[in-house]
Amino acid sequence: MNPRSRCGFTLIELIVVLAIVGLLISIAVPRFVGGVDRSREAVLRQNLGAIRSAIDQYRADTGMSPSSLDDLVSRRYLREVPLDPITDARTTWVIVEPPADASAAGGVYDVRSGAPGKSYDGSAYSEW
Repeated sequence: MNPRSRCGFTLIELIVVLAIVGLLISIAVPRFVGGVDRSREAVLRQNLGAIRSAIDQYRADTGMSPSSLDDLVSRRYLREVPLDPITDARTTWVIVEPPADASAAGGVYDVRSGAPGKSYDGSAYSEW
């Protein structure tokens, strides 16, 4: 045998290895992308909970709802307006005004995400 012919891999071996690697990547990538989307949804739920909790604390302390989300920041109920992880913006929150028969006057009764689309469970982000 020629010692030079023993060095390296054959073309068939390289093609088989690349096919196996491609198969593994095609299995892993959709799971990774789905995991990232589900983690963004979890962060969105957490941020909505934090904002709603701050609104409730503000209402309990002052007897009225805040006029904007910036009031929660200026009064230090929040350090900053949280990021909507679906839209990657702090300005897309949809403000829900208090109903006409509500005793607490003010501008922000509740907050919802302004993100379009639906989550993995089928509900719209705007309904959260």
